[in-house]
Amino acid sequence: MIIRSEQWREIPVLHIVEQSKEAERIPVVLFFHGFTSAKEHNLHYAYNLAKQGIRVILPEAKLHGDRSESLDEFQLALNFWEIVLNSIKEADMLYEELHRKGLADDSTPIGMAGTSMGGITTFGCLASYDWIDAASVMMGSPAFTRLAKGQIAYAERGGRKIPVSAEEREKLFTALDQVDLSKNARRLHQRPLFMWHGEQDTMVPFEITKDFYEEIQQDYEDHPERLKWMPDENAGHTVSRKGMLASVDWLAQHLLARQYVGKIESSHIREEHSDERRRN
Repeated sequence: MIIRSEQWREIPVLHIVEQSKEAERIPVVLFFHGFTSAKEHNLHYAYNLAKQGIRVILPEAKLHGDRSESLDEFQLALNFWEIVLNSIKEADMLYEELHRKGLADDSTPIGMAGTSMGGITTFGCLASYDWIDAASVMMGSPAFTRLAKGQIAYAERGGRKIPVSAEEREKLFTALDQVDLSKNARRLHQRPLFMWHGEQDTMVPFEITKDFYEEIQQDYEDHPERLKWMPDENAGHTVSRKGMLASVDWLAQHLLARQYVGKIESSHIREEHSDERRRN
């Protein structure tokens, strides 16, 4: 197993891959970490993906880990949605870097996953990019605007003064609306999606994610195997080992299946071209 600390443009990343597959174009997962966490804190996910033949890229979120600016938690919280929106933008940069480095082409299966803030980022990327082939979300919320308004209201009820004007709030809500998957659920296009959430979660509301799952079920009627909901009645804002392994195995299964189908299709195309050359 290879673990490399790299800089992809201005983004620090950890690059994890089995040594025997390092030079191959194998499925890739971009894995985003949570709030106040750091990229290396999700190495257990990366290891379990990599040993199944997946290349994993763990990016560092803005103002976290190697990009920290020594803000306290409240100051960091004031930048929460800026961090999420920035990570969504940087996901596309990472996708471009995969191609530029020759690690992926248009037929390479690309997955995305994340915990907490990283799960929220993943939902936002699903609303933004059609190049994502499958995703696993742990403790995330697709309802950006609703969550942001709730966070502000909660802080103000607690006596916190939020240094954001009414105009700035509306500008933020408008930006969040654009990547709010709960308001743009059709952008999923029946792509494989796994969701894990603890019912006792006091950080990211369980009910919002549950409601979203129930809403999109009808969109997956033709392909129910592509949608997996895994609630945990005893868990809070910490993913269980069972949940972690399930999310990893599910994501690897769908990405490897897509790679296999792609190889079969490419083989059929080559055979058709060969037959045509013989006829001519």
